[in-house]
Amino acid sequence: MSSFKLSHTLARVAAATTAVLAPVVAFAQETAPAATEAVAAAPVPDKADTAFMYLATILVLFMLIPGLGLFYGGLVRAKNMLSVLMQCTVIGAVMMIVWVVYGYSFAFGGSTSAYFGGFGKLFLSGVTADSTAATFTDGVVIYEYAFIAFQMTFAAITPALIIGAFAERIKFSAAVLFTVLWATFVYFPIAHMVWDANGLIFGMGALDFAGGTVVHINAGVAGLVGAIMVGKRTGFGKDMMAPHSMTLTLVGAAMLWFGWFGFNAGSNLEASGGAVLATINTFLATAGAIVAWSLVETFTRGKASMLGAASGMIAGLVAVTPAAGSIGPMGAIVLGLIASPVCYFFVATVKNKFGYDDTADVFGVHGIGGIIGAVGTGILTAPSLGGTGAADFSIASQTTTQIIAVLITIVWCAVVSAILYKIVDMVVGLRVSVEAEREGLDLSSHGEAAYHS
Repeated sequence: MSSFKLSHTLARVAAATTAVLAPVVAFAQETAPAATEAVAAAPVPDKADTAFMYLATILVLFMLIPGLGLFYGGLVRAKNMLSVLMQCTVIGAVMMIVWVVYGYSFAFGGSTSAYFGGFGKLFLSGVTADSTAATFTDGVVIYEYAFIAFQMTFAAITPALIIGAFAERIKFSAAVLFTVLWATFVYFPIAHMVWDANGLIFGMGALDFAGGTVVHINAGVAGLVGAIMVGKRTGFGKDMMAPHSMTLTLVGAAMLWFGWFGFNAGSNLEASGGAVLATINTFLATAGAIVAWSLVETFTRGKASMLGAASGMIAGLVAVTPAAGSIGPMGAIVLGLIASPVCYFFVATVKNKFGYDDTADVFGVHGIGGIIGAVGTGILTAPSLGGTGAADFSIASQTTTQIIAVLITIVWCAVVSAILYKIVDMVVGLRVSVEAEREGLDLSSHGEAAYHS
């Protein structure tokens, strides 16, 4: 073939190829910017939010160990100090494992059920270092592992709160078994109902910023049921059962207050103004509650006690938890001032009237404080009272919704908890023997003593 024919043939092939590829090239040129925009539009977690959630998570862990352990430990007799520390430590550790195996899935597994998160995230299925979780702001996300770890600390400390109600007489095995069952059938379903977008209580429009219903009412009611079903301590009302170390109780309470900033501000899921609001509210509600409890004791007993100040501290923290992100600073003070006297009444009067032995006043402080906070949220969120509610916010409507949410939580928790206590009693027994109780759980259950003379 001559060079002329060859070049002519090649030119024709090139022209034909160009004609064939022209639509493909044009399509690629049209879609390339759109694809680029889609990639650019994919939200990426902000490093500041990641650091913020990391800090909030370890602060909540600090609430459990050593905060809660020391707070409860100081309130019991010296011979039971280590038993409380051991229960808080082991329950926390067990719940962390339960959370990643199935707890996260049961609470936030993607199910459309109003009561159950489903099985989609069992063993953290599908979660990677790059997967993300939504926040309260459209287009803003955090790493899913950060969300999982943060919620894991909530799941760890909530069951541990319960053990203060029946401290000094519960079997170690019974405490651990009950809390695992309780988390499975009470905590995870309530967490889904309140915090998941498909949850029953969330769908009602109830407000619970950081766990008034999920954590405190839940734990308080379970504690009350447990105190009744486990029974009173041997010698209750006759023997001296004063706290053995108010020093440790205050140290533990202070650690709880410190860690609670992670609890409340971290529930904002972003390092934004909402977290700052939750922070100042956590300061002020607690301060108001401490002052109120001290004043009430001064008027009723003639003296303000350190135990009362520590109790007021926890009451204020509990009450502000559901409201931390939606009420104003002045509302936080009011909430603290209201919570303390009511909690004091339940601790000093109601408990004695009905004769139940709630060792660390879990129901009187966490249960009642949580109820006050949940209902108060419906009132103090109103913009006219300094809250963040919308212009059309209705106090009557929102408060009604809050009360319904509280009632659902109380009934669910009370009924299921009673059943679970009975099951645990049948399986391993709830109480230690009278001899073991008199000796003290440190030695009888763990073979060691907190103090040596």
